[in-house]
Amino acid sequence: MRILGGIEHPELKITVFKMDDRITVKFENQAYEIGIKLGSNEQLANLESVRNWADPALAEAIQQLMNQLHVHRLEADNRAFPAGLIAEFEDII
Repeated sequence: MRILGGIEHPELKITVFKMDDRITVKFENQAYEIGIKLGSNEQLANLESVRNWADPALAEAIQQLMNQLHVHRLEADNRAFPAGLIAEFEDII
């Protein structure tokens, strides 16, 4: 797998990978990453066509998914570690 390039975005790191004739686009923020495998699509065979595909609307949808993922992660944390079971740190003076 090799990196074809990146796509500029103010909040996400977007990287385009190519392996054989398959393209994968990875969207990352500080805590989560979402990868979309585009497969071997002739219309998305180069970096410029993938840049056109990964438009601002898609980036916004990915950010919303990451926000939803964060909410679900916090809910899972609360189920696994109810407030009364979380160890408290000793006071250091």
